[in-house]
Amino acid sequence: MNPLAHHARAKVLVVEDEPAIADVVARYLKRAGYETTVAATGQSALRQSEAARPDVVVLDLMLPDLDGLEVMRRMRRDDRRSAIILLTARAEESDRIVGLRLGADDYVVKPFSPAELVARVDAVLRRIDPLPEREAPLRFDRLLIDPAARTAEFDRRLLELTQREFDLLLFLARHPGQVFTRNQLMDHVWRYTFYTDTSTVTVHIRRLRAKLEPDPARPRHVETVWGVGYRFAP
Repeated sequence: MNPLAHHARAKVLVVEDEPAIADVVARYLKRAGYETTVAATGQSALRQSEAARPDVVVLDLMLPDLDGLEVMRRMRRDDRRSAIILLTARAEESDRIVGLRLGADDYVVKPFSPAELVARVDAVLRRIDPLPEREAPLRFDRLLIDPAARTAEFDRRLLELTQREFDLLLFLARHPGQVFTRNQLMDHVWRYTFYTDTSTVTVHIRRLRAKLEPDPARPRHVETVWGVGYRFAP
């Protein structure tokens, strides 16, 4: 049985200007059951993203017209629902960090295995499976998290969280007071069975605090336990 069958209707937009790479990636994704389209330029990607509202965008940073980071800025401005996975070269570490700060959910470094990319797409989508309707909202002082609606409010103000930021907050809030290492968060939130770099956790924690905490430098809810990891303080 296809392990990704439960995501057969998910739509993936591949933004890659190298035809050979785009073709291989698209074939692997289609074989996995995804509805896959390809865009070779940033402008085309923006048009297709607006028209089709893909569930996942696989976005190369090096494009012939628009810079990949600018494409992502515009996508995030118009639609926060699509998950974004960046394709980067090893020398583009600073761009990867900027991309994560701007709202990317993950990145894959070239050269990469198409099978690994499919696994990353699957991991990104797994977290948005429907949750039981009976799950009640979580309330912590001025913070309200609604798992069913996938929304979070602070002082009755809706927080504009990406899917990954919401998943991170929800997981920590479901285990108040428990400390998790970055590796454990990669396991439970990112749901990877393999990874070599956990710095994405640090970046997402920083972004989450910037949106949630009145004073991100002195976080009230998402705390750092030095030398260990992070915990949620109710």
